[in-house]
Amino acid sequence: MEFILLGFPGTWYFQMALAVLFSVMYILTILGNVSIIALVRTHPWLHTPMYFFLCNLSFLEIWYTTACVPKAIGIMLVTSQTISFTVCLLQLFFLLSMGSTECFLLAVMAYDRYLAICHPLRYSSLMNRTFSAQLALASWLCEFLAISVLMSLISRLPFCGPNVINHFICDIDSWIALSCADMRLVELEIFIDSFIVVMVSCAITLVSYIFIISTILRIPAAQVWQKAFSTCSAHLTVVTIWYGSAIFLFLMPSAQNSLDLNKIVNILNTILTPLLNSFIYTLRNKKVKETLRRMLMKGVIKS
Repeated sequence: MEFILLGFPGTWYFQMALAVLFSVMYILTILGNVSIIALVRTHPWLHTPMYFFLCNLSFLEIWYTTACVPKAIGIMLVTSQTISFTVCLLQLFFLLSMGSTECFLLAVMAYDRYLAICHPLRYSSLMNRTFSAQLALASWLCEFLAISVLMSLISRLPFCGPNVINHFICDIDSWIALSCADMRLVELEIFIDSFIVVMVSCAITLVSYIFIISTILRIPAAQVWQKAFSTCSAHLTVVTIWYGSAIFLFLMPSAQNSLDLNKIVNILNTILTPLLNSFIYTLRNKKVKETLRRMLMKGVIKS
């Protein structure tokens, strides 16, 4: 009926320090991503496909981090170490589906930058509002449907042994380890889903940036180089952090001695990356920085 999440080992002071750190990071993540959405929606010059995809990513990051951080804080405060079977399954579903959606949103954003830099004259006609909305919708729907197949298999697994999960979230490895059923079909489905999501989306992103970089290098003017790289640097930074941790988790064995390392990488994947995304896209993006500067100037003048 329920599982026990162990969280992190350590003294009471260490647990409190982690709880405070996670709380601050969570609040900053919510504020940062909500600010991006509000900024784009209220300023017409940001109503372009690139910022439309950025709003989708920010909206996803809010719910992705909310799916795990509040519960993790409760575990560290030793107020809520138990989690029901249903809630654990829901957390697993949201983490897998939203993580998969993020992979494809990042791939779509890379494709958008490819069209903007490699086909600038045709960009407006190719990446119009309808097509950008279809790409975003496909990123959300396809992965929710794909993960639903895996979740239908996982939800039917019987549990007849221990109910202790050595983690701060309900992850797929822990769920499988506790089940007492034949896991071959589930493991095959996990492999197929992981390969499609991580490898295919990573390949799309990689190919897009190969074309982008080769196009930029053929441009003779240094100023155009700088402008082209500046439009891609923020996205490329996010892609590197996200895929680095995602591929590590995908390739890493679920051995007992690697559980602590698994937790650290999951912190990077589920807590740190959503926080960094909002800062990277605001501090590395000239249009967003200019919009923020205008807003601050208006606020100063009004006051």
